[in-house]
Amino acid sequence: MAAEGYLDMHVHTAGIGAGGSGAFVHPEMRSNFRFRFYLSAFGVTEADLEAGGDGIVLARISAQVAESEHVAHAVVLALDGVVGTDGELDRDATQVYVPNEFVAVEVARHDNLCYGASVNPYRRDALERLERAKADGALLIKWIPNTMHIDPADPAIRPFYEKLVALDLPLLTHAGHERAFANAHNELGDPRRLELPLSMGVTVIAAHIATTGENEGQDNFERILPMFARFPNLYSEISSLTQINKRNYLKRALAVPGIDERLLYGTDWPLQFALLVSPFYNVDHIGFDTARELSDIDNVWDRDIALKRALGTPDAVFERSAELLDTESCAPSRPSATRPLDPVEMPPTGPG
Repeated sequence: MAAEGYLDMHVHTAGIGAGGSGAFVHPEMRSNFRFRFYLSAFGVTEADLEAGGDGIVLARISAQVAESEHVAHAVVLALDGVVGTDGELDRDATQVYVPNEFVAVEVARHDNLCYGASVNPYRRDALERLERAKADGALLIKWIPNTMHIDPADPAIRPFYEKLVALDLPLLTHAGHERAFANAHNELGDPRRLELPLSMGVTVIAAHIATTGENEGQDNFERILPMFARFPNLYSEISSLTQINKRNYLKRALAVPGIDERLLYGTDWPLQFALLVSPFYNVDHIGFDTARELSDIDNVWDRDIALKRALGTPDAVFERSAELLDTESCAPSRPSATRPLDPVEMPPTGPG
């Protein structure tokens, strides 16, 4: 790997509670066909997790990033759950939960991994959790409103947005429909709902350029485009845009004048397996010979970059993630490395 490389700012992990991680997958999601695909994409089995703990997923991410010629760091994302009216985690309504404490501890073991926190703004102690995430080196806060049941346009969460601005924490939030989970409230992925935090000065990274679904009869991708001119603090990223279900969207986006200046680099790992992102799906754009050449690249990060470059992505897009996010806090000496997990968030080992 080069001494300096790109930052992938959109990498997922998950777990079943093995090793006392506190993570869980709801039984409905665990019995869904998607769960088996995700385990395969992570490169682990349930037996692997039970034997080695959920942290082995992050170890494998680190090892693959270390082998990349182009990517130097990856932001691994925690994922908060649904919060009830009592301000506490609703385990029954939460499909996948990955605690901040677990991710903060595990990324500190690897000098090429960075910490992405997740805080549901409806938590009773949401502001305190933001402060702790910042102190522990979080580069951003991650939401999937569709599955976390967050309305980004809710005026009740204005104090949360004010705290994000005060802490200089960007908000990486899914935009568009969510199809990776068993069920979702997709009206909450309407990019227009992000106008409230944007108007308050929050740096918002609307994931995937809202390239799935529609709201109010309009394609979500078309709904977000005019917002870039209105809000200089709005960014997006190109993770998942080579997936077969989003074919042509990257080319369409790069054809929009000026939009490349607001795009960051991410993969949405582990959704990088060949059947989902094969270069051959883009033969009409890159040609058969190039597709064959790219498909022979072993490292998933290098293959992802090569394909996105072949589709016309400028180098500045790959560089912008590290420019926007403070990678200095990726150092493995963060306080979280020795801080115990929050006992309030520790469910029994295994799924909820």
